[in-house]
Amino acid sequence: MRDSYREELDDINNCLVEMANSVGSAMSTATTALLDADVALADLVIAGDEQIDAARESIDQRCFTLLARQQPVAGDLRLITTTMRIVSDLERMGDLAEHIAKIARMRFPESAIPQDVRPAFLEAGHIAEMLISKAATVIAKHDLQAAAELETDDDAMDRLHRGLFRQLLSDDWEHGIETAIDITLLGRFYERFADHAVSVARRVAYLVTGERHAHQPTAG
Repeated sequence: MRDSYREELDDINNCLVEMANSVGSAMSTATTALLDADVALADLVIAGDEQIDAARESIDQRCFTLLARQQPVAGDLRLITTTMRIVSDLERMGDLAEHIAKIARMRFPESAIPQDVRPAFLEAGHIAEMLISKAATVIAKHDLQAAAELETDDDAMDRLHRGLFRQLLSDDWEHGIETAIDITLLGRFYERFADHAVSVARRVAYLVTGERHAHQPTAG
């Protein structure tokens, strides 16, 4: 019985890693859809979010079953409850990728982003993909070094976000209010995606060390 319990915990962790990889694929595809005004890719992300939601539901249900049947304590209890929080972060990251794809779709056949802000979103996409890839490694290996690096990696996304606001508030902005709203929302989606990646890292660090980070980000 105990061996099957450990195998179930290990398999749930593997499913978390697979979910993180799915989220990374969704964000990569959403960014391409945004940059290229590709409605087919946008639709792919929107449809695929159901699979990410289903993965969360499955992992949550398995965790609830373990809590009910095994009544875990100490480290195992921390593992299961932390897993349920991580899966919530990952599901929210999938939603954010979907939001980006929806804006790309809404503006099709036009591009949602003007040429002069395209470099910022190209970089934001690269940073987001790097963050979720590293988060998957943190989940898979309980890598505290990679978890600590994510704190610094997130700073690059914050700088991009601030830079977008400077462009929007500049006297040189010539793309109108509707586009400004799109850019504001898109910038926020990428910034929150990065915040959730940091949240995942902090949760894994807590799982390993039992110590909470003083500035745990709030999910949203």
